Amino acid sequence: MLPKWFDKWNQDNPTNVFGPAILIGAVGGAVFAAIMIISFGNPAQTASLQTGPRGTGMSVPEFNVVRTAPDPTIEAYYTEEPYVPEGGEDLAKDIYENVQVLGDLTEDNFNRVMTAMTQWVSPEQGCAYCHGDVDLEEYGSDDLYTKVVARRMIQMTQNINENWEGHVNAVEEIGVNCYTCHRGENVPSEIWFNITPVNEAAGGWASVQNRATSISQSTSLPSNALEVYLTDYEAVNVHDLESRVEGIPNDEEVASIQKTEMTYSLMNYFANSLGVNCVFCHNSRAFYDPEQHTPQWATALLGRQMVIEMNQEYLIPLETEYPPERLGPIYADAPKAACKTCHKGYQRPLQGMNVIADWPELATTEAPVYE
Repeated sequence: MLPKWFDKWNQDNPTNVFGPAILIGAVGGAVFAAIMIISFGNPAQTASLQTGPRGTGMSVPEFNVVRTAPDPTIEAYYTEEPYVPEGGEDLAKDIYENVQVLGDLTEDNFNRVMTAMTQWVSPEQGCAYCHGDVDLEEYGSDDLYTKVVARRMIQMTQNINENWEGHVNAVEEIGVNCYTCHRGENVPSEIWFNITPVNEAAGGWASVQNRATSISQSTSLPSNALEVYLTDYEAVNVHDLESRVEGIPNDEEVASIQKTEMTYSLMNYFANSLGVNCVFCHNSRAFYDPEQHTPQWATALLGRQMVIEMNQEYLIPLETEYPPERLGPIYADAPKAACKTCHKGYQRPLQGMNVIADWPELATTEAPVYE
């Protein structure tokens, strides 16, 4: 039953039983691997995401096993189609007390949105997370900070969808709602607090770097990039292309080596937040030239401005509403948002799922349009 060459080998090499066995095993293994690849696909197969004009080689390769892996939080997403008003229904503000936002919704749609917020933010605690363990008649009270914060977060969500469409709907309608950040948790993951200086043994510039922190992506780069660049509109820049350029390093407009290090820290954070690399937004031959950036650069620029507004206008001012355990561990500052708070390692939050399709109430401060 065995091949003649195998019998001859055994006759000529009666004590060597490993050579042909290894050969047969290697050949058999290769055949098996080929069959598996043909049957189930090449695990190393990639697809390229075009990031710039055709013919310029501006693309980002991705492994298909990574590219097609589903975001595990999508499965828990709760949604419900709206009730299209027929006209003449009683409104929430006329039925319930102290309804400062969403008051122009019908009772059915108002309760629908409240149910969704409960599923998105406090699935375990339920309505009591914002209203307390009280009778329905007492839901109008603002005694709990969670309700005050939730109201402001609704306004922030409406503002993002209404005024930052160039970022959240850059490719197609996606938008944001509470689940974009919370993903079923009371407090969203990837929030951040002020932590610098991180090196108490040094002063000046050295005090903000050379200590691996989560904000510096565990590198020795400065840990204050988010504090500087995502709470204020300070220019993001790198060192000048010319040598010995006059200027004072502390000047905000001077592109100093220190600013370069802080910019690298911010860009490293951006890349990790979206699961991409530098050429997703930049042309590697001319990082400094805005005319050679990819279209994603403009989207990211809007995203940074959007986050600054979120932190300045909505999140930081809530500091006085939070209890001590919700504030930062060092400076007792309010929790703030950044790119990863929404993206969580994906190019688009929830892999591009449209989260305002069923929730027009959260897409605008005006009367929602039901289709």
